[in-house]
Amino acid sequence: MDDNPFTSTRIQDLGEDDKPREKALSLGIRALSDAELIAIIFGGGLPGLSVVDLARQILRDCDNRVDNLARMGINELMSKYKGVGQAKAVSLAAAFELGRRNGEQGRANQRPVIRSSEDVVALMRPILESLDYEEFWVLMLSRSNQVKYKRCISQGGTASTVVDVKLLLKRAIDCLADGIVLVHNHPSGNDRPSGEDDSITRKIKEGANILGIRVVDHVIIARHRAYSYNDEGRL
Repeated sequence: MDDNPFTSTRIQDLGEDDKPREKALSLGIRALSDAELIAIIFGGGLPGLSVVDLARQILRDCDNRVDNLARMGINELMSKYKGVGQAKAVSLAAAFELGRRNGEQGRANQRPVIRSSEDVVALMRPILESLDYEEFWVLMLSRSNQVKYKRCISQGGTASTVVDVKLLLKRAIDCLADGIVLVHNHPSGNDRPSGEDDSITRKIKEGANILGIRVVDHVIIARHRAYSYNDEGRL
């Protein structure tokens, strides 16, 4: 049962040119627009508003960018759009999370080499960019800067996350890391490091130096931009 208490417009009730499911079957899923893909996930619209039009409306509010939509939380979707209840909002969030995991697992089959901050951003942006809270990750590197493992050390709120330096360095030792790259996100979109970012970077570097572990970089990922301590000559 759909979460909308009103009689909804179902995909099968739409005109022949506006049936994304049938279009996917005849032309392939890649032939569908972003709005049509969202419509399939939603399944139904509102009286007088087709599910495709509902999807288009939501996308317009997101500047027609799927990555902006992916950043919206379940509660925000439900409160902002009439006709988007728990079932639709959770289904959309699940689709985005499945896509993220697919990309992450595909990359996990490779062992990328970190040659620059751009390599770090390419590896971690798909994981961190769409989050509305902070996460702090560490990339464990071999002597040749190949990524052996990547570990999420902590999760926090919208403005900060607490990092246990001893736990972080223990993880690096357990992974036999020759070097590490620190990575965290700024959900605000501001890529500039805070005083707390500077302090934790300094503490981790001091501890890693004692253990003979190189701190190769600390990269802050924000929306559409990133900051590298190494590129700025601060490591």
